[in-house]
Amino acid sequence: MTAKLPAPTVLTGRHVRLEPLTPAHVPDLFAAGGGDEEVWRWVPVPLPRTVEDMAAVIAQRLADPACFPFAVVERASGRAIGVSCYFEASAAEEQLEIGGTWYARSAWRTAVNTESKLLLLTHAFEELGMGRVCWKTDHLNERSQNAIRRLGAVYEGTFRRHRRRPDGSWRDSVYFAMVAEEWPAAKARLTERLAAG
Repeated sequence: MTAKLPAPTVLTGRHVRLEPLTPAHVPDLFAAGGGDEEVWRWVPVPLPRTVEDMAAVIAQRLADPACFPFAVVERASGRAIGVSCYFEASAAEEQLEIGGTWYARSAWRTAVNTESKLLLLTHAFEELGMGRVCWKTDHLNERSQNAIRRLGAVYEGTFRRHRRRPDGSWRDSVYFAMVAEEWPAAKARLTERLAAG
């Protein structure tokens, strides 16, 4: 299978629907996480304290040619409760990154992240034909690192002094990846976890 780049699509699960991010999602997203310092602690953008700030964050994502952003919509309410993105997709190298993820605090420790990542990984490996999916996160963000490990990703290394945070300090970036050969077992585990509750 020849790999393909992401194109606008909707990915639907039992709990969430991932749809292409648009400015129309801004009011929901601000209601979900605007001004919440804990939600934005590790997201590498300034804290959006107003609807206009949130609109600027979304506009930045939409303007980035390396980013394909999805709004994470809670199916029960029909409201956008977060964002997750594909980055740096390469059909020639058969790889992409998943990142830029944040959710309303009400979605933490629920099925939202597991199902969102299951949808994104299934689409990447089975529909786009990718051979490698990777993640990177701040070395201080242990919650994110643990969540990535629970997906079945493998730690690959740390880039030191890699990115400047919004406050001007430097972060190390911790890298993880999953390759196509690891996907079937990871998919089975994630599917089982979702079914269990």
